[in-house]
Amino acid sequence: MYIFLCEDTLDGIFTGVYDAWASRYGHNNVALTTQVLDNYSLFDEYIPVQTDYEKSAKVARTLKKRMGEEVYGELCHAASAQEEDPPKKHSLNKADAIYKTIVLALSLPDSSKVLQYLGEPYVNRVFSLSRRTGNEAHHLLGFLRFQELENGILFAKISPKHHVLPFLGEHFSDRLPQENFMIYDETHHLAVLHPKGKGFFITDTQDLDSEMLQRFSSKEQEYQKLWCSFFENIAIEARKNPKLQNQNLPKRFQKNIVEFR
Repeated sequence: MYIFLCEDTLDGIFTGVYDAWASRYGHNNVALTTQVLDNYSLFDEYIPVQTDYEKSAKVARTLKKRMGEEVYGELCHAASAQEEDPPKKHSLNKADAIYKTIVLALSLPDSSKVLQYLGEPYVNRVFSLSRRTGNEAHHLLGFLRFQELENGILFAKISPKHHVLPFLGEHFSDRLPQENFMIYDETHHLAVLHPKGKGFFITDTQDLDSEMLQRFSSKEQEYQKLWCSFFENIAIEARKNPKLQNQNLPKRFQKNIVEFR
């Protein structure tokens, strides 16, 4: 077995898909993984994959053309999911599940129907991973709060389990095209940056000035006080139900929301 060791990113996995397909070893003889392996098999050959954005883009174009935007989006969500740590017993590595799903799709008369084959363990795995990422991204589209910093930049902090920044960046770039904004993912130490009137990009936050992110504009501070006062005053003491509130707004989202701090 030839095992391709990919970086745990969308581009890393798509590069692995490209290299595995181009290797000509045969689909049944290759596997992809994003996990750091503690034990290596003497009978397998391990091939490191260097992330290549050109190869990743070629895979993305092929998937969109052959499978359609919907299936492509599901694969992207699956690739962006955080795998269980430690992994569940018998669970398929997401990179291998994505690769095998792509192989199956391209063998079908209609590749856009591949996610209907939920009886296949790898397709089921892709569907499950995609749903997790999609659900979290959907929650954050409603729970994410921007705050205006002293320098006029709109800033939001999130603590997601999965790599949802690309999906949030795309959404808010469309909604706020004429704003300078930043979405900081403190879990993965990454941030979306969107300059006014341009596209967004994702960068690491190694040199992020944490003090600057605490300096809000005077207008922002005033609005926060007003909002918190409104939030407290509309509450009906006799109808407080923390358990129901936590169901509708999970606790892990609350720490980044003004009225819960």
